[in-house]
Amino acid sequence: MAIAAATNRSVPSPASSQTDDTELTPRRIAAFMVMVVGMFMAILDIQIVSASLPDIQAGLGASPDEISWVQTSYLIAEVIMIPLSGFLARMMSTRLLFTMSAAGFTAASFMCATSGSISEMILWRALQGFLGGGMIPSVFAAAFTIFPPSKRNIVSPIIGLIATLAPTVGPTVGGYLSHAMSWHWLFLVNVIPGICVALGAWSLIDFDRPNWKLFDRFDWWGLLAMAAFLGGMEFVLEEGPSNDWMADHAVAIMAVIMVVGGIVTFWRAFTREEPIVDMSAFADVNFAVGSLFSFVMGVGLYGLTYLYPLYLGSVRGYDSLMIGETVFVSGLAMFASAPIAGILSSKIDLRLMLLIGFMGFATSTWMLTGLTADWDFQELLVPQILRGLSLMLCMVPINNLALGTLPKDKMKGASGLYNLTRNLGGAMGLAVINTLLTDRGALHYERLSESISWTNPEAVRQLDLMASNLSARGLDGEKGALAQMAARVHGQATVMSFIDVFMIITVIFASLALGALLMRPAGKGPAEAGH
Repeated sequence: MAIAAATNRSVPSPASSQTDDTELTPRRIAAFMVMVVGMFMAILDIQIVSASLPDIQAGLGASPDEISWVQTSYLIAEVIMIPLSGFLARMMSTRLLFTMSAAGFTAASFMCATSGSISEMILWRALQGFLGGGMIPSVFAAAFTIFPPSKRNIVSPIIGLIATLAPTVGPTVGGYLSHAMSWHWLFLVNVIPGICVALGAWSLIDFDRPNWKLFDRFDWWGLLAMAAFLGGMEFVLEEGPSNDWMADHAVAIMAVIMVVGGIVTFWRAFTREEPIVDMSAFADVNFAVGSLFSFVMGVGLYGLTYLYPLYLGSVRGYDSLMIGETVFVSGLAMFASAPIAGILSSKIDLRLMLLIGFMGFATSTWMLTGLTADWDFQELLVPQILRGLSLMLCMVPINNLALGTLPKDKMKGASGLYNLTRNLGGAMGLAVINTLLTDRGALHYERLSESISWTNPEAVRQLDLMASNLSARGLDGEKGALAQMAARVHGQATVMSFIDVFMIITVIFASLALGALLMRPAGKGPAEAGH
């Protein structure tokens, strides 16, 4: 097999030397680290604006409907580029694609900071997301192409840490920058590192060579269909929950575009000799199951990154900086547990490690089902630590099992698909979460309201107490008491809807933990035996 041959070549013997394609040199290690920094920037920028959208809205004079597109435009453009990057890397080479992506991402970041209107911001954010999407899959492909299997217990925790840490600390970094300086620094912070990454990528990357002949077989109709499919899906998932789904005209139109684009995308993917997206990697059981797990990881990763700040802001009344300081615990837990995950990945069966990680994540969300409106940093501490630790225990074996058994010629395309599943999992997860929070919150409010009546002695006592307190301050006691009681009921209904979502996530992760047994163990090739 190709992977076995590549593995054999990665172990030098006294009588022979490594070929240029498989030689692991200090230059290539440095190139990989430069690429990791670029990936961190691209993933960080998904969430860096989330806690600071009100500041950007005020600065640009945008409406509530317009400001959401600062996030949506980035996600739509990125999700289109991620699967496309595999074909582009084979055609242009990793060096040229990554350099152009890093340089363009940096320029777009600067233009975001200098935007004078919301239209300009949306345009540059879309370009930033598109170019950022070109960097993410390249790092995964490089990790499983230039490093021998025996080194993956070092490399996989690095990319796993970046893929999970960046979106987790995004709101923290963004909240701090906008609070300490201004929202412009959410984007200016990328400029100097971005220039360094672009120069480093051009100078150091030498993993492959371009194949410009592929340009003659570029499937432009396939690209258009894929953009319609993925862009339409991202739009529907972003805008649907807040616009009553198909009741909204724009969402309904984009849903039709998504369906038509999806049909054409898959048709061309399976009928063309050189499709834009190569689906053949899904024939590998490990990759197929690993992609499913990556999808679920996206739900847990982005879902919890969204739910923690939402609870702290809407229920506890925290500002962006306080939210960032509270949720930073998960990021610290990930950082501290990355070396542990690397060590364990070389000591125990990866499937067992994955099962432990999924069960740990399920336990962390189960602990949150005891949530009340009074929970603070201390109550959220243990669930956050367990979540961070479990994410790393999941991410490392998923990466190794899903990508570690593929031949090198499939790696670039497969890396794009693998990362796409995580992003789609996050998008679908957030759409479902928002819908559940709205629907379950309304249901709980109605049920609680039914019990708050004049026939309920405790409710009457509470209303009388609030009315007397307000009357003592010269206010309309009766109306004020009713308003306060309604606010209490609404707050309790909101907390109960959060509990429902946490319970659903718990069931999903606990159920799929057993799916780890469906994957075959990663075989130890000669390279591993030699190290």
